[in-house]
Amino acid sequence: MARPLHLKERQPSPSEPNKPRYLSSFRRSHVFVRSLDGSLSFSEIEIRFSDAIRCRKVHHLQRVMAELEQLLGLFVAALFLAAAARRVGAPYPVFLALGGGLLAFLPGARPFNIPPEVVLALFVAPVLLDAAYDASLRDLRENWAPVAGLVIFAVGLTTAAVALVVHLLVPAMPWAAAIAAGAIVAPPDAVAATAVLRPMRPPHRIMTVLEGESLLNDASALIIYRLAVTAVASSGFSIGAVAPTFLFAVAGSVVVGPLLGSLLMRVMERVQHIPTATILSFLSVLGVWLLAERLRLSAVLTVVCCAIWVARTAPERTPARMRIPTYAVWDTVVFALNILAFIFIGLQLRPIWERLAAGDRTRYLAVAGAVLVTVIVVRFAWHMSFNAVVRWRHRRVGFNPPRPMLRPTVGSGLVISWAGMRGIVSVAAALALPSAFPYRDLIVLTAFSVVLGTLVIQGLTLKPLLRALNLQDNDPVGQEVIAARERALSAGLGSFAHDSSPVCESVRIELSGYLANRQTNSDTDTTMNSERNRIYRGALRAARQEIITMRANEEIGDDAFHQIEEELDRLDIGVASERA
Repeated sequence: MARPLHLKERQPSPSEPNKPRYLSSFRRSHVFVRSLDGSLSFSEIEIRFSDAIRCRKVHHLQRVMAELEQLLGLFVAALFLAAAARRVGAPYPVFLALGGGLLAFLPGARPFNIPPEVVLALFVAPVLLDAAYDASLRDLRENWAPVAGLVIFAVGLTTAAVALVVHLLVPAMPWAAAIAAGAIVAPPDAVAATAVLRPMRPPHRIMTVLEGESLLNDASALIIYRLAVTAVASSGFSIGAVAPTFLFAVAGSVVVGPLLGSLLMRVMERVQHIPTATILSFLSVLGVWLLAERLRLSAVLTVVCCAIWVARTAPERTPARMRIPTYAVWDTVVFALNILAFIFIGLQLRPIWERLAAGDRTRYLAVAGAVLVTVIVVRFAWHMSFNAVVRWRHRRVGFNPPRPMLRPTVGSGLVISWAGMRGIVSVAAALALPSAFPYRDLIVLTAFSVVLGTLVIQGLTLKPLLRALNLQDNDPVGQEVIAARERALSAGLGSFAHDSSPVCESVRIELSGYLANRQTNSDTDTTMNSERNRIYRGALRAARQEIITMRANEEIGDDAFHQIEEELDRLDIGVASERA
């Protein structure tokens, strides 16, 4: 049946070529209807449609370029702030957080938004793996009591205390939401504490406790956080319901982490191209984090277990020529991520503040101030109480450590208690709350206030506190380095002890001088280079195996091991360059 004339499609004129049929049927129908009155020809409509697509692409490209320019500008600002912090002797996390807050309120400043899930994977995972790789299992085991107390009891008590305070001040807030708020602000940040303490070379035991705490407190806090968020979504909270989930997350992470570490080492052994191996190492840590999240495990605990496994097996399976550049790149990237993370914390101030209603700001700031005082007091009360019990026990039964270390004192307890600065994990966890979460704006403002408050109050006073206490432990790591260096030298020289040729004598003098930290001038005939390199490499293999054995037997810790490993790597690279 013929259609009415007004519904017939306009046939193209002889002067108009056949048009490509890339428009959808919906768009074509609208084109034909709008073309009936003759106001727009088919060609004009197609030109306008193409212009619209082109404008959208240009707008998207401009937005991407603007975001890239903003990122580069923030990175430059972060570098200047970090340099200024070093110049005045202040911890750079404090300068970066304050600087980011000031930049956020500059006229014309655009918000810098990153999805919270990406923040955790991008900023936390690489830093966590880097710290776990250097962790000493021996030292952690010898200090398991204070570490476990901070990871389990301090985090749990802080979560409970904050939940109680918030619920008392805001009775309408559900208990599950209050517990989520407590879990968000419970874990201290490792980077902030070590950035303050490490340049001052504090007693090794204090650094071991703080670094051990930083490896695991995020795991315990984020597990509680995830369970509380789930309870809010399901409108109920039951210990019987969440206990299996908690146990599965912990046990699964402890099992899956080493398995992924073993798989990673098998893959890395087959990669001989240094840039590829370096990139693969970064991709692998992000992959471990994302896989753990997908399996509903603890991503933090999985990455830590994976890194510790790799650290125990990599020295024997990774050549020095790959280890040295990979370490250098990792150090640079971790520093870059740290400075961006802390300036990102400051940049969140303006969006958080603008989302709050004017009438709620004063009340919410009062709640945030109460929570800030709570987290500081709870950590201080817990650890000083634990410290008092430990000192009482040592007075009763004596202090008999397996190796020299700082005896627990009131001063060491004060330093550990005061080193409770919060960081990027708290901000990212708060921003990751669903938009419909009860009192989300209050929780986000509280998290930011606690992070900034602890960074400023504790971060700026921790260094003077440590200087005033003047804690000394006679450098046990330095003593282990000396012992390991002597054993490595003895093992290396023993690999050719029965050879008295001129080449061996040259290697013996050079190796002895280097490992004794003396400068030597070795003028070896080029005709002896091949034989010399063979002997030298054999000596280095024996020395490396000796320090690996010493670490396995717990005669030295990982700090001393990595120092000697670095010295042997430099010697190994020197031999390789001469051979080339």
